[in-house]
Amino acid sequence: MTAAQFLVVLNTSVVNVALPAVGGDLGLSQTGMTWIVNAYLIAFGALLPVGGRLADLFGSRTAFVAGMVLFVGGSLAASVAAGAGLLIAARAVQGAGAAALSPAALAILLSRFMPGPDRDRALGVWGAASAAGGAAGVLLGGVLTNALGWWSIFAVSVAAGVPVLLSVPVLIPRETGGHGGRLDVPGALAVTAGLTLLVYGLGARDGSWVGKVLVPAAGILLLLSLVPLERRATHPLIPPALLGNRSVMAGNLLMLLLGTVWVGTFFFLPLYQQKVLDYSPLTAGLTQLPLAGALMAASAVAGRLRSTLLPGLVVLAAGLLWLARLPLDGTFLNDLLGPSVLIGLGLGLAFVPLTALGVSGVDPRHAGVAGGLINTTRQVGGALGLALLTLLASTAAASNEVGPAALAQGYRRALIGAAAISLLAAIGAGAHLLRTSGRMSRPAVSTTR
Repeated sequence: MTAAQFLVVLNTSVVNVALPAVGGDLGLSQTGMTWIVNAYLIAFGALLPVGGRLADLFGSRTAFVAGMVLFVGGSLAASVAAGAGLLIAARAVQGAGAAALSPAALAILLSRFMPGPDRDRALGVWGAASAAGGAAGVLLGGVLTNALGWWSIFAVSVAAGVPVLLSVPVLIPRETGGHGGRLDVPGALAVTAGLTLLVYGLGARDGSWVGKVLVPAAGILLLLSLVPLERRATHPLIPPALLGNRSVMAGNLLMLLLGTVWVGTFFFLPLYQQKVLDYSPLTAGLTQLPLAGALMAASAVAGRLRSTLLPGLVVLAAGLLWLARLPLDGTFLNDLLGPSVLIGLGLGLAFVPLTALGVSGVDPRHAGVAGGLINTTRQVGGALGLALLTLLASTAAASNEVGPAALAQGYRRALIGAAAISLLAAIGAGAHLLRTSGRMSRPAVSTTR
């Protein structure tokens, strides 16, 4: 299960170092390159509630196998794509497969470990696997692009995904079946179309009011339509019990903000290294290893410690503000190493407790959709945040043809925006911790006179 999660996260970061090479071969602008990332994130994030619901309906093992088949197929298609449109479509298929297999894998993990220290340690391993996927994506993206070409970064998911798929009959016991019910098709269509239109509209650069106003407005209206649709649904996509769980809702809201920062950092840092500092893809990948290593170490430690959420978010914001200096003549030791380690520590310390918060107190019948929801908010936060941060960066760097100074200024603004989002998440986490500690310490009200 952690191997599958490793591959899912790997594909959110493996393209980042390769983006300049992809954009050069396919003639993509910076905005166009974001869609190589966003096609995966939108399909993954928008369909995760559907994937989680399918795991609950038909069984986690069945949903996992179906998702892995789709994921491997999309990876194969991306590795042989001859044009930008085909590559973006293949990335969307990858994301759809990941949306089915990721919540199913988390549901299987939760079913094997009951709440307590064992589950906390298991979630720590899960978080470390996610961090390792991000680390391997950064490194493999540079190594493979440098040695074989950008197509190989997708072929590696085929080579790694097939053994995972073949191991399922041996390692995962057969289930008696799901929990029954039906899929909420109107809700699934509304959330998928709404998120796609919203992110597309936020990323619009055509200068027309239709693209910049009407498209995102239509996306927001579709997302708002979920409220009456879910109230009327016999089998809602997101069970009301989850929406009424304050811990689950707090975890998902904060994970939305963390996803914005996570994806934005791994998107802009390689661009700065290659377009401003003139690093090769291999060098850019290697110099991000301290960040990835710190993320892995912090994720593993966070599963054994308590109350790492608020410190993690504060450390993350500090690292982003430090990194946002982005000098034109920056060096790895003086300008990248220190902030990279802080960012990695902050991400790892925050990610594991947020995952645990998002599935705390959940009925086992809803484990799949709860796991899907917490992953949804991270991926959707990444897609929305990437569109917003790219918009912020583009005010100073409008195209690939501008000079290094303008590019650095744009990336600087994006990272400052990411730091502000981290601080906002820290404030929200502090408010939630105060509220929950107040409820726990509040004495019971006597009913006698």
